[in-house]
Amino acid sequence: MKAIIVEDEIPAQEELSYLINTHSNIKIEAIFDDGLDVLKYLQTHEVDAIFLDISIPSLDGVLLAQNISKFAHKPYIVFITAYKEHAAEAFEIEAFDYILKPYHESRIVTMLQKLESHFQRDSQDKQEASAPAPSNAPRVSHSINLIKDERIIVTDINDIYYAAAQEKVTQVYTRKEEFTMPMNITELCNRLPEEHFFRCHRSYCVNLSKIREIVPWFNNTYILRLSDLDFEVPVSRSKVKEFRQLMRF
Repeated sequence: MKAIIVEDEIPAQEELSYLINTHSNIKIEAIFDDGLDVLKYLQTHEVDAIFLDISIPSLDGVLLAQNISKFAHKPYIVFITAYKEHAAEAFEIEAFDYILKPYHESRIVTMLQKLESHFQRDSQDKQEASAPAPSNAPRVSHSINLIKDERIIVTDINDIYYAAAQEKVTQVYTRKEEFTMPMNITELCNRLPEEHFFRCHRSYCVNLSKIREIVPWFNNTYILRLSDLDFEVPVSRSKVKEFRQLMRF
């Protein structure tokens, strides 16, 4: 796995390089302190990950990442910055992670482990996709980026139990955590694999594999009780027929 570091402070360059070399198998191909130099480099080189500061000369990290996100080969972007207010922008760019300075070694180590794991999984998916298969076969998504406390958390799809609309945002629930996503529930549902998640109500989307009990309710509707959670998700009347077909009853 190949990576570059974009950081204009030499002590931060050196510390990050040391942690990457010590705790991962990622090869650092180059280090830059200027955004335009990075764009020039990427015109002739491909890398798998970019560790990117936001406050850099010529072209700030957010604009640089926006340009890179349009490339055919999209490297993982890991923002490492002192500015927490850019977390929402990082999410829109679909950054892999967002780490605030001063960072802790344990936080970097956890990020590196997840990064290598996702790289291996995505590489395997690409190999499988290159094998003969129907042209309309969908690409399986294994993870989704969720936001909590201005951090981007790469979350396994299977860890999500349900999502609930709340005005202009959507709350996403795992077994132990709650995340606030800056989008409506329709946008969120479009990012989740439809073979696993069902829009059971205009305000709810549920992971079908987490349903423990289907309880008949008023007006021929249902209430869904989920494994491990003390919460009931409603199925609206307009969704009952589709839900019964999905659940085969």
